[in-house]
Amino acid sequence: MQSAIMNLLSELRADALSGKLSPAVSVGLISGLVVLVRGISWGVIVFSGPLAPYSSQGTSVVLFGSFAVCLVVALTGSYRGTISALPAPCVVMLVAISSTLDAASDALFMSMVATLMLSALAAGAGFLMIGRFRLADLTRFIPYPVAGGFLAGTGGALCLAALVLMGVNLDRQPLSALLNLAVAWNWGPGVAYGLGLFLATARWKSSWILPVSFVLGAVAYHLSLPLLGISADEARAAGLLFRDTAEGALWPAFGLGDVARVDWTAVAGQIPNMLALILVTLLCLVTGVGGLELAANRELEWNREFRAAGLANLVAGLGGGPPGCLITSNTVLSHLFGAETRLTGLVVAGVVGGALLFGQAVLQLVPVPLLGGVLLFTGLRMMNDWLVARRSRLPRTEYAIVVLIFVVITFVGVLEGVAVGMAVTTAFFVVRLSRVESVEVRFSARARHSNKVRPVPDRAILRTEGERIQAYRLRGYLFFGSAYRLADRLRHSLHNDDPRPSCILLDFTAVSGLDFSAINALGRFMHAAYAAGTRVVLSAASTQLKNELGRGLPPPVSDNLVWESDADRGLERCEDLVIAAWRADPAREKSLRDSLLERVTDDMERQLDRQILFENLVHDLRDWLEPREYEAGEALATLGEPQHGLQLLMTGRASAYDSRGTRLHQHGPGDVIEPQGAFGAHTAALATVADEPCRAMVLTPAATIWLEEHEGQLILRLYRYLLTAATPAVPS
Repeated sequence: MQSAIMNLLSELRADALSGKLSPAVSVGLISGLVVLVRGISWGVIVFSGPLAPYSSQGTSVVLFGSFAVCLVVALTGSYRGTISALPAPCVVMLVAISSTLDAASDALFMSMVATLMLSALAAGAGFLMIGRFRLADLTRFIPYPVAGGFLAGTGGALCLAALVLMGVNLDRQPLSALLNLAVAWNWGPGVAYGLGLFLATARWKSSWILPVSFVLGAVAYHLSLPLLGISADEARAAGLLFRDTAEGALWPAFGLGDVARVDWTAVAGQIPNMLALILVTLLCLVTGVGGLELAANRELEWNREFRAAGLANLVAGLGGGPPGCLITSNTVLSHLFGAETRLTGLVVAGVVGGALLFGQAVLQLVPVPLLGGVLLFTGLRMMNDWLVARRSRLPRTEYAIVVLIFVVITFVGVLEGVAVGMAVTTAFFVVRLSRVESVEVRFSARARHSNKVRPVPDRAILRTEGERIQAYRLRGYLFFGSAYRLADRLRHSLHNDDPRPSCILLDFTAVSGLDFSAINALGRFMHAAYAAGTRVVLSAASTQLKNELGRGLPPPVSDNLVWESDADRGLERCEDLVIAAWRADPAREKSLRDSLLERVTDDMERQLDRQILFENLVHDLRDWLEPREYEAGEALATLGEPQHGLQLLMTGRASAYDSRGTRLHQHGPGDVIEPQGAFGAHTAALATVADEPCRAMVLTPAATIWLEEHEGQLILRLYRYLLTAATPAVPS
């Protein structure tokens, strides 16, 4: 803890002595004034109606929340230059709470404070838990177009807020009224300043443009007022300068003794609204961090941001303030003007804290139009970045989503805009996902066979009847969009494929999951397969699918299904079914069976020649071989364990598996197991397990060395056999 504090102090000292100090102070002062003005405005809005008598105390509570959140996040967040406060969407929920709080007049204010306090403490505890257990990645559900639309919409909302701040209300004022000299003097300089600042920063990238222009503009504004015969009081009355809303210090807004006046029954009645406020704060935090990543073009430490926000909200809650988080629109200024230092957030917190302690006299020196111009400039930059600069980079559909969110946020609200964006993005995602082919590979048993070693006649049957086995390797997440297309394709194959499939293999190895609609669609296909007389083999299927189909299908249809652990076993079962059907069918014409015999003759001759070669080799090596017997299920070779000698398999069958338990091939008489073991200590590369009782002959390394020295021709015969006929071919 002490080392972390020392590192933080060293970092602040280094930034203060570097070129970051000037942009940090300028951006911090401007952003601090913006946060201060917003806090005062929102405090008046929230503490209105029955709470209007407590407007000054309520404003101080809102400002303290912004002060605490800004200070703590600035010191502990992962992005240097973060500016935090009460986000605008939360104000909507605060108004909902204040307007529905049912408490007596003397308990009303403290009940409202208690509600804000509990909301901030709960939000802080939740954010801390998310960051502590590194669960922040689970909240990163904001798609790129939604984050971009949020930033563009925030820019639009800032532009409208700037106009309202400068006395322009397009809903209530006709356009002609805006051209009145008295009204134009209010908004004209601010609009001109905002547009000029936007054009200047697009042309020059100096961080001095904002502070120098703001100071010069403020001086020129104050000098022009006497020239126009406008006094300071008249300027404040006309909305050209800010007016005090309270006298002296704003803090503290209440004392410990006031807690006794809380109506806890009224507070308990606000639990639904409190939960909604916490959810909105979470959404603002996730959207803000994601938007800041895009605006600053860098990866942030999400878990650290959640821990910082959690600690900040705990501090804000202890002082009675509402929950808050980083504000993207203000933080973007730090990135634009090179003020990416923790000093920026500290300056902002200092401005708000100064207003809490020393009153709001500082606002009397700030021209309202210039502050509105800064808001206008920030909004224009955000809209330019996302509606103009990225237009050619985004696909049309995603750009349309950005524009839609921008319009909704600007003219309706932030929550509505994000909700519409998420809904539209989800709809597009579902449509696109439903078009993704859920069948990764389709093949028949003629093109690909299992790793089981089969007699020559069985291999010939599979070459003839292999097209009756159709295998589908499925992939991705099967849901209502893709599952019905898959089920239709499978049903179509039952009646339109030539020849008609007698067995269909569905491999679920690459399937990440399925919903109930997918299970229902597959169940209907199982009914159709049973009616068509086609067996269905399912490999690597989930327990969920097996249980749901077992409960939902009648016994005859359920009995028609075969479940296997992997695709190789499933293909082997399909081959067994086709071979058994061939042999059991009395209707096979004699000519077909005769043609099968002709086709297998050459294979049987090659197999016989190989077996003779093997038996002769074993006979000549008999003096140097050691017999070994294995029961079914016993390991002939264990993966990763030393092997001393090669094993020549005389009888029985054994399967070789890789580290994942996948069967790679099956050994039969004449095959060699772990041949490298003949040349010294060798670690088994595969696990070989007996499928049935097996007998093998082992040639030890010592015997191999003796043969190389004394029986050169015999050892050469062995090596030739190992290179040409000893290892089974791995199926394609």
